[in-house]
Amino acid sequence: MWEEVIKFAIPAGVVILLIILLCIGYVKAPPDMAYIISGIKKKAKIVIGKATIRIPFFERLDKLNLRLIPIDVKTSNAVPTADYININVDATVNVKISNEADKLRLAAENFLNRNTEYIASVAREVLEGNVREIVGKMKLEEMVSDRQKFANLVKENAEPDLAAMGLDIISFNVQNFVDGNEVIENLGIDNIVKIKKAAAIARAESERDIKVAQAAADKESNDAAVEAQTEIAKKQNELAIKKSELQMDADTKKAMADAAYEIQKEEQRKTIEVTTANADIAKQEREIELKQKEVAVKEQALEAEIKKQAEADRYAAQQRADAVLYQRQKDAEAKQFEIQREAEAKKAQAEADRFAKEQEAAGIRAVGEAEASAIQAKGLAEAEAMEKKAEAYAKYNKAAVAEMMIKVLPEIAGKIAEPLTQIDKITIIGGGEGVSGGVEQVAGNVPVVMTKLFESMKEATGIDLAEIVKADTYDAKVNRNVKVTGLDGVNVVVNDHRDE
Repeated sequence: MWEEVIKFAIPAGVVILLIILLCIGYVKAPPDMAYIISGIKKKAKIVIGKATIRIPFFERLDKLNLRLIPIDVKTSNAVPTADYININVDATVNVKISNEADKLRLAAENFLNRNTEYIASVAREVLEGNVREIVGKMKLEEMVSDRQKFANLVKENAEPDLAAMGLDIISFNVQNFVDGNEVIENLGIDNIVKIKKAAAIARAESERDIKVAQAAADKESNDAAVEAQTEIAKKQNELAIKKSELQMDADTKKAMADAAYEIQKEEQRKTIEVTTANADIAKQEREIELKQKEVAVKEQALEAEIKKQAEADRYAAQQRADAVLYQRQKDAEAKQFEIQREAEAKKAQAEADRFAKEQEAAGIRAVGEAEASAIQAKGLAEAEAMEKKAEAYAKYNKAAVAEMMIKVLPEIAGKIAEPLTQIDKITIIGGGEGVSGGVEQVAGNVPVVMTKLFESMKEATGIDLAEIVKADTYDAKVNRNVKVTGLDGVNVVVNDHRDE
């Protein structure tokens, strides 16, 4: 169960983590703002008026304002024109960071995380320099008379410099030209006089033309009035004659219409009477038919109502029976499903218990078999060792036993003499015949003990170790005078006199 939960939990956790990262990294740039995303790619990503995804912790988000920046450009001091007249220029300019990708990257390099005041101050310096340059190339009268030309020249001259910074000029308007010598005012006075003179002449000519036109208009108006009155009289006579003719025709047609009306009225009366009688008869017949149909409709309605009610009752009873049967079936199916699930669960539990018991029995059996094998192997090894030892002891004869005893004699003698090595100082009291007798008595304890040991071994094994030891003496080796008894029940006597 936990494995399944972990198997589904890990992918779900990964999906949730991705969703969280996407939510954190989701950004949406407005149309008047440029979002610059940098960090992973060498070239920064620019987003304007749309949404994008920023990878958290790996990418950085910076913003550039694309709104208009109004700038008031004024020359700080008088600038001489091409005709050497010092003037001051006042203009209003609107600039903004460009939407073009290349210019926008330049603007990001120059103005990222800078406020609009800083951008306006930089652009103002560039524009003021270009205004000075264009003022020096134009004459005063030309600038004053054609401000649009001056503004276009300044704009064209400043656009490359601002484009290198990532800025666009949206508008350039000249507000005023000011000079300290009243040159512009004098030019205005001359123009005013010329304008007034032209205006007076134009006014006199206009008044003359108005009077001539007024007289001609009055004459034409009088002629038109006379002609109109004559025409009106003619039209009135024709109208009176036409009215008389129309009245006569109307009276004739009225008389004919009155006679025709009376004739038609009489015929209409007869037709109405006949129609009324027929209508009464038809009405009575219709009423009889309607009453018959009403009776039939009521009978059909009653029959339909009774039949519909019976069908409705039957359908409702059938639906209730079907619902009860369906509920019983569902209850039976649910109960059967629960019994099957319980049986499957018990079966699975029984199989699991059986498998666990089998595993436990197999483990116990394996341990028992291993221990039995180990005990058997150990017993076999010990039996084989005992058997080998028994065979070896069986092969040993008394000579071999004697040899073994002879080999341990030096060790036995050493153990017997070992207490004497621990003596640092001996004080002998008494001892019979002087000091030497006491020393000899102490030193003679070792041979006495050895002699008693040989006698004990001879009584126990039948082997005389004293005779065996003598076999290694000079007399035994040279004179061959050896007598050994007790070895396999054989007495060996060797007498060898080399001088004979």
